[in-house]
Amino acid sequence: MAIEFPSEQWKDYELLDSGDGMKLERFGSYVLSRPEPKALWDKDLSEAQWNALTHTRFTPGAGFGKAGKEDSGTWDRIRKMPDQWWIRYGGKEMVSSPGFLLRLGLTSFKHVGVFPEQASNWDYIYAQTNGIAARTGSRPKILNLFAYTGAASLAARKAGADVTHLDSVRQVVTWAHENQDRSGLDGIRWVVEDAMKFASREARRGNRYQGIILDPPAYGHGPDGEKWKLDECLYDMMKNVGKILDPENRFLVLNLYSNGFSAALGETVVRQALDLPESTRLDSGELALKDRFGKVLPLSIFVRLTPPQR
Repeated sequence: MAIEFPSEQWKDYELLDSGDGMKLERFGSYVLSRPEPKALWDKDLSEAQWNALTHTRFTPGAGFGKAGKEDSGTWDRIRKMPDQWWIRYGGKEMVSSPGFLLRLGLTSFKHVGVFPEQASNWDYIYAQTNGIAARTGSRPKILNLFAYTGAASLAARKAGADVTHLDSVRQVVTWAHENQDRSGLDGIRWVVEDAMKFASREARRGNRYQGIILDPPAYGHGPDGEKWKLDECLYDMMKNVGKILDPENRFLVLNLYSNGFSAALGETVVRQALDLPESTRLDSGELALKDRFGKVLPLSIFVRLTPPQR
């Protein structure tokens, strides 16, 4: 099992310290302090040092940890900073990475518009999309389900793919559209819909994609109130994915944040749902961050189906 980290050459992000259920992160010019249940160890920086670096701290609300309000709370500014700002991923120093811009913002749910541990997935998507285009001489079709603010969509589009970006929340699709425009890209197809319904309909229509990306939440709702619960819906979702994934020139990225899921479980779900023979290679592992003091903070697991190299 692999453990992957964002490149140290990514200058606009850094995990400064972690511990005592918290993480201290720099996004561009601003340092944020947020709860992190997986940071079970002690901080290395003193409380005074931690506070001296922090621009804003997230304070959990009364509903924090409850279903539907798991990450609710407020931001308490310690030093002056804007509500929204931009960071860059990639650039001249990161030759194998896509280059794009991401708008960040202080939301009421602890999130800021990007999950930085996903950076190695973005690089993978960029490389696989380029590879399929080179092998086939055509523009790959990529589907990004549960796509949030669209970093993975931008990575695929940067490689020249026809990208369909789907999320059930209109506001985050609008946010992703802003990221596309500010990055100097265009042409992404934006869909606000329930992911299961969309995948089922695409299967009935016989549509196929060369790349499919999934980053499903533990719990969620579609725009018409459709309920999503990961442990009840994932297998059926993956069976639909198997029907719309190209049988030859293809790649798949499944990312899971649920604490109850392991890389081995993810591999088994993918292999069984897609009816893959044992000889088909799946790669899996953890996406993690490493702070300045070398402490490794694992945050999600990934499973990838990579086309065989010819």
